[in-house]
Amino acid sequence: MNFLIRKLAGVALVSIVTLAATASVRAQDITGAGASFPAPIYAKWAEAYKAATGAQLNYQAIGSGGGVKQITAKTVDFGASDDPMSGEDLTKNGLLQFPAVIGGVVAVFNVPGVAANQLLLDGAVLGEIFRGAIKTWNDPAIIKLNPTAKLPDTAITLVYRSDSSGTTAVFTDYLSQTNAAFKKSPGEGKTVNWPAGVGGRGNAGVAANVSKIAGSIGYVEYAFAKQNKISYAAMINRDGKRVEADDLTFAAAADKADWNSAPGFGANLNNLPGEKAWPITSASFILMHKAATDPKRSAEALKFFKWALSNGQKLAVDLDYVPLPASVVRQVEGSWRDIKDASGKAVLN
Repeated sequence: MNFLIRKLAGVALVSIVTLAATASVRAQDITGAGASFPAPIYAKWAEAYKAATGAQLNYQAIGSGGGVKQITAKTVDFGASDDPMSGEDLTKNGLLQFPAVIGGVVAVFNVPGVAANQLLLDGAVLGEIFRGAIKTWNDPAIIKLNPTAKLPDTAITLVYRSDSSGTTAVFTDYLSQTNAAFKKSPGEGKTVNWPAGVGGRGNAGVAANVSKIAGSIGYVEYAFAKQNKISYAAMINRDGKRVEADDLTFAAAADKADWNSAPGFGANLNNLPGEKAWPITSASFILMHKAATDPKRSAEALKFFKWALSNGQKLAVDLDYVPLPASVVRQVEGSWRDIKDASGKAVLN
C-alpha cells in the first residue's frame, strides 16, 4: 500500500513538473528595448498579452539609438526604433525591419495663460524656435500666427532629448523639410547639437521638464502629452490647414504613406499632403535578426506582434495611436518568413 502511494505520488510529481515545463515553454518571456515613442502601447499590449497567453514582455524604453545597439549586439529578442534603418544597414547587420504602430509627435509647451491648442505654429516658425532664432514668446512671427493669444514677454527654454532618439529624428526631419536654415543647423538625426536648452531622457523626461519649466517648449509622442496633461500646439500642415493632434489626423497622414518606398517598410510620414493630415507623424519599427540565434525566442517575439496586430488594435486607438492598415499587416506578416533557424526553416509557421 505504501509502495502504491509512493508510486502515485511520484507520478503526480512528474506530471506537475512536466506541466510546469510545458507552461514555461508556452509562456516564455520576450525581451525588447528601444524607442520610448511606442512604450505606452507596448505596455498595454504586454499586459493584455500576458493575460491571454501567460507570456511576459520585458521592454526597456531606452531610446531608438539604444534599441539599435541592443539588437545589433543580440542582447534582446527585438529592437525598436522610430527612425527606420536604411536598406544598406539592414543588409549589413542581417536585420529584418517592420512597422508595429503609427503615432504623432507634438510640440508641448508651458506658457502661463496659454492653453492646449490655443497656440498655433507652422514648420517654419517651429524651426526658428528650435534653432534658437526666436527667443521670446511674444516674437512677431509667433504673434502673426496667434493674433488673439495673450503671449508674454517670456524667454523660450528649449527642452530636447538627451539620449539617441527616434522621436528626435522624426521631429528634426520635419523641421528640416520645412525650414531651410534649420536643415543647415542643427540639422536632422537621432542626436543633434541644439543651440541651448535643457535635455531630458526619453519622452517621459522631456514631458517632465516641460511640465516644470515655465516658458519652455519641447517635443514628445502624443500619448505622453495626454498622459501628463501638457499643452501642445496645433499646427498648419502642408495643405495650409490648421490641424489638431489626434488619431484621426495621424491616420490621415498614414493614408498617404507609400510603405514600399524604402526597404523595411521605411516610409516617411512627415509633411505629407492632405487637408486633415498631421504634419509630424511616424511609424515605430521593430528590428529582428533574420538568422535567429534562438529560434524559439524569435518565434515568441513574432507571436507577440502577431497577436498585437490582430487583437491589440482597440488598445492602440484608445491611446491615440493608429493601427497599421490591414494591407500593410498582411505584408508585414509575410516578411516574417525571412526570419529563419540554422536549417533555413522559418521560425514561425
